[in-house]
Amino acid sequence: MANTYTQLYVHLVFAVKFRNASIQKNWNERLHQYLTEIFQNNKHKMIQINSMPDHIHIFIGLNPDQSISSIVGNVKSESTKWIKREGFCSFPFAWQDGYGAFSHSRSQLSKVISYIENQEAHHAKKDFLTEYRDLLKAFDIDYNEAYIFKELS
Repeated sequence: MANTYTQLYVHLVFAVKFRNASIQKNWNERLHQYLTEIFQNNKHKMIQINSMPDHIHIFIGLNPDQSISSIVGNVKSESTKWIKREGFCSFPFAWQDGYGAFSHSRSQLSKVISYIENQEAHHAKKDFLTEYRDLLKAFDIDYNEAYIFKELS
């Protein structure tokens, strides 16, 4: 639409199904490149991306023509097919249902970028579930513990 201007920064977080440590260092850069292409092809701006073996952080400039749930669903679906096609996992790869989406202002860009870049050091001190709960609390998001990234039963 003409005369529409937006500046929407969103930090996305989602986990590998059952939080399996499936994302390996020998192919995670290729995964980041593939995900970046998906976001860019949908007219979103990739700002920062980083993953740990069991989850991923993605920071984007969001194009308001596509909903957050739509782009996350697309990214999860397409990347799952790509991981399977490339044969990166010896078992079926899948992303966990759900995701976290946290909005930020322009003044927070460098802080969020640094946070995502330094995931490895960050997780030397704090596990993913603690990190995720802390994000939900920091953003004052009500959540049900029963639905926080299920473990294999």
